[in-house]
Parts: sequence; C-alpha cells; structure tokens
Amino acid sequence: MSPRTARTVRGLIGTVADAVRSVVAPASLVEEQADVEPTAPDPAGLYEADEMPDTDAIAAAAREYERAADQARRADRGKRAAKKVLDRLPSGIYGSWKVFRTPSSRQTPDLAEITRIFKAHGLGQVPMKACAPSLKVVAVDEPAVPVAV
Repeated sequence: MSPRTARTVRGLIGTVADAVRSVVAPASLVEEQADVEPTAPDPAGLYEADEMPDTDAIAAAAREYERAADQARRADRGKRAAKKVLDRLPSGIYGSWKVFRTPSSRQTPDLAEITRIFKAHGLGQVPMKACAPSLKVVAVDEPAVPVAV
C-alpha cells in the first residue's frame, strides 16, 4: 500500500469514526474539536478604535491573505515533490539543468550539545520560548460586529 493510499484510508477511517461518534455521543465530538484550535492572546501594536480600517478593506485583505496562503501551500507541495527527485541526484548537468549543492551560511543552535552542557553543569532544563502565534483567516457566513475590548 502506497503512503498516499494509507493516508486516504486513515482519513476515511477517521471520518467514519467521527460520524459514529456524532450519533453515539455528539457532545464528545464537540468537546474534542473545541480543543483543536486554541486561540492565542492578541499581540501588541494592534489598531486603536479610531485607526480601524473599514470592513471592506478588512474583507479584501482577508481574501488576499487566503488566496496567497493557498498559493503558497500549492507551491510548497510542488517544491517538495520536485525536491524528492532532485535531492537524490548527484551533482551534475542534466539536460539544460545544473544540479549542485552549496554550503549554507545559516546556523542553528545544537540543542543536543546545549542539553549536554546544561546537564553537565546542573543547570536544569534548557529554557525554551513559544513561537509567535499563527494568523488564521476563515470566511464566515454572517458578518459579525467587531468586539471592542
């Protein structure tokens, strides 16, 4: 069974399980889905009440954000599929394409080494901080009135 087929079968099994749960214990399904997308607190630097753009500008920005995010997801999928083939090629010229690798100038902390140093000096756990929350945009059926805090 290919990985794609396995994902499809797992997805169908999940859908069937959700359907059965919705009949047998609908409250458990709602509680489960309520935990899926937690909300993060609003960041600093938001619009003040007198600076708020009009609803049409917000709707246009949300539509553009959704369109661009969808394009980015499609591009990422295409890039990953092409990279599966290209990553396994040795450097060389293939038709009109040159495939090669260059060293990266980017660096990332070596968490295994940092953890080892913390343990060796009895410093406890390596301090971690949360990443910035992700912005999500979802179309709704009925427009709501913005809530002022």
